[in-house]
Amino acid sequence: MTGTPDRSSHKLNLDHLKKQAKELIRLYRAGDAGAVSRFRQSLPATAGLSDAAISGLGLRLHDAQSCLAREHGFLSWADLKGYVEVQAAASGERTALVRRWLGLVYSGDIAGTTNRANPRVAARVLTENPGLATESPYLACAVGDDAALRRAIQADPAWVNRPGGPLNLPPLVAVTQSSLVRLDAFRDGLHACARLLLAAGADPNQRIDSRWPPASLDKPDPDYPLSALYGAAGNNHDAALTEMLLAAGADPNDNESLYHSLESPACTRLLLTHGARIVGTNALYRALDLDDPAPLQMLLRHGGDANEPAGNAPLTHTGSPLLRAIRRRRSPTHVAALIEAGADLTATTRDGLTPYRLALQFGLLEVAGLLRAKGAETTLPEDEVFVAACSRGDAAEARRIAAGRPDLPASLSAAQLRLLPEMAAEGGDAGARLMVELGWPIETKGGDWNASALNLAVFRGNAALTRFLLEHGASWTAEHGFGDNASGTLSWASLNQPVEDGDWIGCARALLDHGMPRATPDPDDPEGVVLAGRKKRFSDEVSEVLLEGN
Repeated sequence: MTGTPDRSSHKLNLDHLKKQAKELIRLYRAGDAGAVSRFRQSLPATAGLSDAAISGLGLRLHDAQSCLAREHGFLSWADLKGYVEVQAAASGERTALVRRWLGLVYSGDIAGTTNRANPRVAARVLTENPGLATESPYLACAVGDDAALRRAIQADPAWVNRPGGPLNLPPLVAVTQSSLVRLDAFRDGLHACARLLLAAGADPNQRIDSRWPPASLDKPDPDYPLSALYGAAGNNHDAALTEMLLAAGADPNDNESLYHSLESPACTRLLLTHGARIVGTNALYRALDLDDPAPLQMLLRHGGDANEPAGNAPLTHTGSPLLRAIRRRRSPTHVAALIEAGADLTATTRDGLTPYRLALQFGLLEVAGLLRAKGAETTLPEDEVFVAACSRGDAAEARRIAAGRPDLPASLSAAQLRLLPEMAAEGGDAGARLMVELGWPIETKGGDWNASALNLAVFRGNAALTRFLLEHGASWTAEHGFGDNASGTLSWASLNQPVEDGDWIGCARALLDHGMPRATPDPDDPEGVVLAGRKKRFSDEVSEVLLEGN
């Protein structure tokens, strides 16, 4: 039976859905016309393709899961899973359903969970439970019911500054932190609620303490206060709400909003225009994590210090913004912006490398050219010329130098040897491969979390580099700075997908082919497995690979 499933509001079961997805991909691989048709009807990537073309795509389990999710009216498998979990809570006490629903409306630092907000699923649950937000004006804040707020204010004007409700939120925080503002159907209502609260005397600087675990609703963390403005500018990137709060007197220097606003230039611009302080927020360093140079350029135009110390960034970030930009292999445009803003070309890393030397170590010839044109030093010792050739993948030059220097790479410093994991961490595959071929110690640790090149390749879902490293002697058991090995890296990365289009299935197969044992089902956790004696969770697709034969 390959027909489209019933979309009625019957209770869905996650185990059954997983089995249906596996059966769908099995039928697809067997050439079943009905399965192919379902993919064509549901997946945008297959719309309009012929049966032969769809069969040739080599679709995988996650495609079947996506197909199933869309057949049930969801945009993704993650949305469907989130809905099923909340739907299960609906069969119990209403308070449990409300709490689950609020965990979709608000991010984990507000709701006391580790989950991201999911407004699409929250809206679906609300549609199926229309009375869900009618029991309390605090719940009305979450959905933008301004009529309910008006009644609450008329009954008790002081209510606008009183925390309450299931999450103990001040009303304005409850409005601006609601992820439902990202949806067209709720945006106007939430904006109206914010205007109403401010007009009625709500403090524009309402805030709570973070509930992100290990903090909780009962024991929030006072070291990380989260403001209403942070909800508007940082969490939801809503320029209209941000402007409304700033006009009412919200303090732009809440130590969170600017840093988290950078993916929304409109919000960042508003904060800066209203006096947001850049120095001391690490916003400049955050801008260097983004491919788009515009946020960095905006910060520098508004007084950002191109030589600001790294503050509380990880130790490997220490130095200057220019050194950080080079280490992150940012574009020449990023680097040029820092140079024009007065970045110190003589600043050094803790290992004594100048920006010019660091650029060459990371194989960034164009960046090195920019620095050289501004007067940076140009004379390098032979070992650094060798390292630079390796980093840019120039095998001919690297081998030429090595032929006359049999001590290389063994005589390189620990800092130079750390370039192998650094290249793996930053996508410098050609350089990493050449370093391994020329004899770099393959288990050398580096990167932000003191990990081997293998762990960093697995983290990025770089299956080709993962297999290459394993074929050249890398060990899956090598531990990283968080006390786990490549199986733990695979677990976290496959679930959180830190890199778009990462191939964690390919990484899993490479690890299995080179000594990592297969997993067995966890008898205590239907979502988990046991691998090498340790309980772990992986994405469904990776779990399927690890459990093959069991």
